[in-house]
Amino acid sequence: MTLDDLRVFVAVCRAGSLSGVARELGCTQSAVSQHVKRLERETGVGLLERRPRGVVPTPAGRVLHEAAAEGIGALDRALRRIGEMAEGEGGSVRVGTGGATVRHFMAEAIAAFRRRHARVSLEFRTETSSRRCFDALLAGTLDLAWVTIGPPVPGIEQRPVVDLPWVLAVRAEHPLAARPAVGPADLTGLRLVRLPPNSLSGARLDAAFTELGVRVGSDTSVADWDTALLLAELGLGHTVVPAVPGLRAPADGPLRLVPVPALPPLPVGWAVRRWDALTPLARAFADTVAGSCAPSEPFGADRI
Repeated sequence: MTLDDLRVFVAVCRAGSLSGVARELGCTQSAVSQHVKRLERETGVGLLERRPRGVVPTPAGRVLHEAAAEGIGALDRALRRIGEMAEGEGGSVRVGTGGATVRHFMAEAIAAFRRRHARVSLEFRTETSSRRCFDALLAGTLDLAWVTIGPPVPGIEQRPVVDLPWVLAVRAEHPLAARPAVGPADLTGLRLVRLPPNSLSGARLDAAFTELGVRVGSDTSVADWDTALLLAELGLGHTVVPAVPGLRAPADGPLRLVPVPALPPLPVGWAVRRWDALTPLARAFADTVAGSCAPSEPFGADRI
């Protein structure tokens, strides 16, 4: 049993595919399979169950996957710390983000962090969901991930940074555009550009609609908030999105942003494996971003 065997096995469990890991590592599927077979010979039990669409760990495989992922993550953190010690202030911080995260939450913080830590490498990886971010954290390929805060996840610590109120984005000529705020009754019957229901933000919004008795229609869905706003601006529907820091609707523009105070704010922030195991550089970056994320201001005429 080698460290490479364990790394490949963790990658296979995460991807659910031997061929996918082979493409990622630039090797053959047979080579990936040999790593798994070596572990199975060493442990004396089957570790993967073949399915029509890939593989899943057996009960024994899940035990090994959990231990291996934690051990490899700890080893990687130790090696990075050693490297940072050898390089002085050098090192790297690996950050998982969503499609619009850097622009709305991190732009100022990145510039401030770079001024203080000029030799540090910042590595950003765009993930399609919070679940993918959690998987990457557990696999040790990320230090930090900016996510929508959700239910507890085994092996992950979540830390809220800011609560985002929701706004309705409508064209300037719409009757609701001149309102100071809208309520659940105003939303009912609207056709919305929707966030994907498999995202935490989309699921939270759907749950809030259900609790408030709001029924809306939709024939368009998007993967990120910026795209939803763009489609609303183009007149392809209205949308309800979080009021991210810096969100503006110019007075001479086609879009208006109307608060929806009845919807519970959306908490967003950091996810990590363990806060006490973060490198000093990763902790400094997380604190810098948190310090730059002021709560969104109410939307008034001076902001439209």
